[in-house]
Amino acid sequence: MSKVRVRFAPSPTGPLHIGGVRTALFNYLFAKKHGGDFLLRIEDTDQTRYVPGAEQYIMDSLKWCGLPYSEGPDVGGTYGPYRQSERKAIYKQYADQLLTSGNAYYAFDTAEELDKLRLEHESNKQVFVYNFESRKHLRNSLTLSENEVKALIDANVHYVIRFKMPENFDVVMHDEIRGQVTFNTKELDDKVLYKSDGLPTYHLANVVDDHLMEISHVIRGEEWLSSMPLHVLLYKAFDWQATMPKFAHLPLILKPVGQGKLSKRDGDKMGFPVFPLRWVAENGEESSGYRESGYLPEAVINMLALLGWNPGTDQEIFTIDELIQLFTLERVGKSGSKFDPEKAKWFNHQYITNKLNQIVAKLEEELKAKGYDSSNSVKNNKIVSLIKERLVLLNDVWSQSSYFFEAPTSYDAVVIKKRWKAEIPVALTEIATLFQNAGDFSSSVLQDMIKDFIGAKQLNPAEVFNCIRLCLVGGSFGAHIFDIAEIIGKEETVARIHKAVKEIVL
Repeated sequence: MSKVRVRFAPSPTGPLHIGGVRTALFNYLFAKKHGGDFLLRIEDTDQTRYVPGAEQYIMDSLKWCGLPYSEGPDVGGTYGPYRQSERKAIYKQYADQLLTSGNAYYAFDTAEELDKLRLEHESNKQVFVYNFESRKHLRNSLTLSENEVKALIDANVHYVIRFKMPENFDVVMHDEIRGQVTFNTKELDDKVLYKSDGLPTYHLANVVDDHLMEISHVIRGEEWLSSMPLHVLLYKAFDWQATMPKFAHLPLILKPVGQGKLSKRDGDKMGFPVFPLRWVAENGEESSGYRESGYLPEAVINMLALLGWNPGTDQEIFTIDELIQLFTLERVGKSGSKFDPEKAKWFNHQYITNKLNQIVAKLEEELKAKGYDSSNSVKNNKIVSLIKERLVLLNDVWSQSSYFFEAPTSYDAVVIKKRWKAEIPVALTEIATLFQNAGDFSSSVLQDMIKDFIGAKQLNPAEVFNCIRLCLVGGSFGAHIFDIAEIIGKEETVARIHKAVKEIVL
């Protein structure tokens, strides 16, 4: 295999979907597996759809996900520029080359004329297609004389350059994932390659840039499979078959429920992100991101890797180095993979339990934001060690630790009804006295003390323990109750018990 060079080539038309992140990931893994190059190219030739901030968002997302590119708009490289809008002077010569070789032609049809044809076809329950049949009757350089064409161009009449699709020809191609793929050109239209405003369309720019940047493999989403025959024919028209990249079209990421591709609407409806980072649209509409929702990038990458790729074993947790070592296009499936929001959370939980420093940092961030002292590192680390197994998202840190810093302001009615019996207030008052008089306020000593008390008083252990917890945290959740008591301290523990006894009235 010659030097592997792959590219991730998004358009800056909005936030980067996780389907795009997976495409970038698979390109990255393939490049690293083969000691190759992974580059970022921004395909911004369609300026009408350009969204300010989207390009930076794409770059920020790849960096957060841990997918560094060796060449790109912000890092440079010997094959630049890496924004197609900065390469537009390159494309005209290639459009002219196709015109000269007879593989393309000028088309002068106006938008109004084409709209009229579409409506006429619709009225006859037909679909208008600009193809090898219709082009014979339209206003283009195939039907006009050379002088007429020159006069129109000299008069600055708007034109486009279209690819001249061969008539009734089977384009047989190999896809690294799907095997042999065949399209007949009678099913294809004459795509626009270049516009009179000096900008190419995606198809021309994509093929020219891949050739000039020496891309060895084009790994992209399934939605581009239908463009593959045109791109292959363009390579042949330029006589670049010897250096044509291999193609691999990745399966779709599907909705969790129902049919079709995963969309932002699915995330909004079911309450999960579909973008790596938070995005704020120009109209002020906000979309949640995995980072801001409390996911770790390693978990997101691990989850995405297994959407469409199968390692061939039951292993589910992989480091990025393991993914690089194991990844092959042969193990990428043809069928779409359903996205499972709960599985995404599962992955995050697996990773977050080993990220103590990040959890501590998040806790300290929350404490500072709420005006609490965040400097007690011993206390903070101890709290994190107690709550880490209960965390699913990094954003769960405060909900799982707030009771260490704030006394409950209300009490769970379900627990009260089930556990708060007539003898409980007296028992808790006595327990508060035991706590107040305790010389050693460590968790194990407190636990033994209360066990002895329960035995001597012949009380129900479950009721007593649950009611102590209710006093300390306000419900039936949280860490081990005597660990909580040790951390919040004697005075706070006693105060919370007295407060609950006073406020909980049956």
